[in-house]
Amino acid sequence: MTLRLLLGDQLNHHHSWFDAPPQPSVVYVLMEVRQETDYAHHHIQKVMAFFGAMRAFAEHLRQAGHRVAYVALDDPDNRQSIEGNLRLLVEEYAPEWLEYQFPDEFRLDELMLSLAGKLGVKVRAYDSEHFLADRLAVARHFTGRKTYLLESFYRLERQRHGYLVTPEGQPEGGRWNFDADNRQALPKDAVLPEPFVVEKDLTDLHRMIVQAGVRTMGQCADPSRFIWPTTRAECQQLLEHFAHHALPLFGRYEDAMTKRHWLLYHSRLSFAMNVKLLSPAEVIERCIAEYRARPDEITLPQIEGFVRQIAGWREYVRGLYWALMPDFGRKNHFGHQTPLPSWFWTGETDMACLRHALGQSLELAYAHHIQRLMVIGNFALLIGADPDEVDAWYLGVYIDAIEWVEMPNTRGMSQYADGGLVGTKPYVSSAAYIQRMSDYCQGCKYDYKKKTGEGACPFNSLYWHFHARHRHLLERNPRIGHVYPTWDKMPAENRAALLDHAEHVLAHLEEL
Repeated sequence: MTLRLLLGDQLNHHHSWFDAPPQPSVVYVLMEVRQETDYAHHHIQKVMAFFGAMRAFAEHLRQAGHRVAYVALDDPDNRQSIEGNLRLLVEEYAPEWLEYQFPDEFRLDELMLSLAGKLGVKVRAYDSEHFLADRLAVARHFTGRKTYLLESFYRLERQRHGYLVTPEGQPEGGRWNFDADNRQALPKDAVLPEPFVVEKDLTDLHRMIVQAGVRTMGQCADPSRFIWPTTRAECQQLLEHFAHHALPLFGRYEDAMTKRHWLLYHSRLSFAMNVKLLSPAEVIERCIAEYRARPDEITLPQIEGFVRQIAGWREYVRGLYWALMPDFGRKNHFGHQTPLPSWFWTGETDMACLRHALGQSLELAYAHHIQRLMVIGNFALLIGADPDEVDAWYLGVYIDAIEWVEMPNTRGMSQYADGGLVGTKPYVSSAAYIQRMSDYCQGCKYDYKKKTGEGACPFNSLYWHFHARHRHLLERNPRIGHVYPTWDKMPAENRAALLDHAEHVLAHLEEL
């Protein structure tokens, strides 16, 4: 008798565990536990999506003839922890073996390792068979180096898998990276594709979560019309929709932001991949096939930008996480300690860009990478927000946030708390960037052109205040060194006014 544990992000239909015919001596175990709903303050739609996907996967296994032990959140015997429920199941089934797939979160990896001698059964672990590279690939690649920069690892993965490379291993089009071509603001007359939504009824699941007293953030306006795909078939439909309708303009406008449309040309595939209902290989290969079939409509910069996000960035941050944990989770390069304003949990602010980005995050459990990085993360870094708080907020609010992908993006790329292991510079900007890449500034209470005084956009003075207070840490950074000569050339009274205004903003964050 063997128990095989499947965590909520291990819903891989094509895992080799399922290659053999169903066996009566093998029982697959999935469980909904407060241990996982409560370790972070999650968005209600995130909890619904995970539980919905787990339940659909369990039903898929049953339909295929496999034995399944599914522990629902409201089961009376649910001990509400992985270890507690495994102890009950070991008592019930008396297995010889407990098998599991390597978790993608450090805390769960440690938990599973600790169970080996506690349950009275033999334990063995397997790869999840999902990622393009193994979890130690980044650590091996960057052995002996002080920084972990993406580009060399990305090129290695492209060559290793043959994505957009010539038979000689060189990049198609003569360049590895077309990022410089993919930073355009959205034209006013842009035609944006209608997002694919499934509108499934998860009312009972929503009711169970609420009645159980699970503490969540955000909202689900209509649980009977839940928009997120939770089955493999639905995720495949989402992939097809993206490849056909959005991929042709994805790269060009991947950094654009607008109040007119919540998705633009983004794929929204990250949840599907992070719970392993879709593999990165099939997503990349499907989109490359679309590019090959429509060369007059889909240019190389469009497909390269998409491949870079998955074969490059996604694999890179996963490997980085395993190379640097657990120390990475404690890094705070700037010593920031400011609490996040309470309106991060309500979206109620007069700053139009943050009101929209936060409001969308709380409404849909989704925002695209530039909203996360250059609006929300930018503001958090400029005010000196505690990276622990920022980590916790990002981990909770986004449906695709699992610690291995959230933490390197947040604590590393967004907050520069790692001192430059992930990003080559702090990603901060004044209001000018937001105005250039979005329509958020139109009609805002704050004037993006004003730096100080009544109605001045807080981003402007905060930008200079950030650089001034961290000059000793940043002045020698070659990517931002130009900031300081500009600062030094300003009249002393202008510098003083900027710092005074920023201090006023920092003292009244709750009132913004």
